[in-house]
Amino acid sequence: MEIINEIAARIRELREVCDYTQEKLAKELDLTTEQYAAYEEHGDFPISVIYEIANKFGVDFNELVTGEPSRIDTYHVVRRGNGKSISRYEGYRFKDLAFRYADKIMQPLLVTIEPSDEPAKLVKHAGQEFNLVLKGTIAVVFEDQEIILNEGDSIYFNPTYAHGQRCVGDSKARFLTVIAE
Repeated sequence: MEIINEIAARIRELREVCDYTQEKLAKELDLTTEQYAAYEEHGDFPISVIYEIANKFGVDFNELVTGEPSRIDTYHVVRRGNGKSISRYEGYRFKDLAFRYADKIMQPLLVTIEPSDEPAKLVKHAGQEFNLVLKGTIAVVFEDQEIILNEGDSIYFNPTYAHGQRCVGDSKARFLTVIAE
């Protein structure tokens, strides 16, 4: 029971950090306000709703459920499907994307990159990185491996591996990146 209450507390905190009311989040999840309020009050969230909330706010599903960031060996790609889930990002409302990591509220950085045949510049840093593609197509490169992401796709990865991003489409690409160190 305590674990269920902790999940509800993490979801409530995430909703509040992102400046969402119960009514607004319920509507975006296609739930009635009463259904959502009951989930939050009793902590009895269906796994599918927790997954939708994690995707909506760009946070790690494992972290919402366990309170601990997942230990990502290399990367995890989340396919969001036909760009449908990025419609609310089109105004780049950064406050809606803020999330709490440890004791910090992480704000995303909007990156625009030009098409290029040049290889991606590889870097390493501590923590985890999350990228969400808003427009165009980017390649996330890990040393000798390249993962192609289209609009609406996102990726969590362990940035202690050498990595970089490059635009592989014919027009500029935009993506949001959050680095939690």
